[in-house]
Amino acid sequence: MLDASMPRCNMVVMSTIKNICVYCGAAPGDDPVFLQTAIEFGQILARENIRLIYGGGGVGLMGAVARACAEAGGRVTGIIPDFLIGKEQAFDHAHELVVTQDMHERKRLMFERADAFVALPGGVGTLEELVEQLTWVQLNRHSKPVMVLNVANFWDPLLGLFDHMQSSGFVNIARPVRLLVAHNARAVLPKLRTAVSNVAEGELHDAAAEQVMDRM
Repeated sequence: MLDASMPRCNMVVMSTIKNICVYCGAAPGDDPVFLQTAIEFGQILARENIRLIYGGGGVGLMGAVARACAEAGGRVTGIIPDFLIGKEQAFDHAHELVVTQDMHERKRLMFERADAFVALPGGVGTLEELVEQLTWVQLNRHSKPVMVLNVANFWDPLLGLFDHMQSSGFVNIARPVRLLVAHNARAVLPKLRTAVSNVAEGELHDAAAEQVMDRM
């Protein structure tokens, strides 16, 4: 039985990216490059007219990416559960701040509004959100691209773990973990756009094949 919190969606994906969901930490981390990358990525989203969908907090990398996007003229949607408004200092410059009753509703809305997902460095919450999206892709619940921004090789241990899972027989080699990797903020959008284009072309091919089969 499928979990009720799973997204109910078909596999059709847009050929363009208009909204990106960013997962990242409520702390800045101990390497200045983490904060610098979050700021740069927020500015890129604004410049490319892509709406930022994120967890709604005003602290750490979350606050940095949202503030940078908003200050550069970009559009920001924050989605935060009511119990975290004070703890994560809900960002008051978001064009839209959605307050949810719990984490499940927060994650569902973030999923529904996003065309792609990017994880910057973060903690357990960031990891949980990232892995949940990868799980849904593995279960064919959606085909939206999922990426880690592997600044300063932050995500290397996780990438190594995925390789270990596959070599140990827990990830089917015919269906590997479909996780995109970018090593700097400038590389994110080109890779996401290529991925979305490839998925769209594949779906058009599948649809054409189904039409041929229907005529037989």
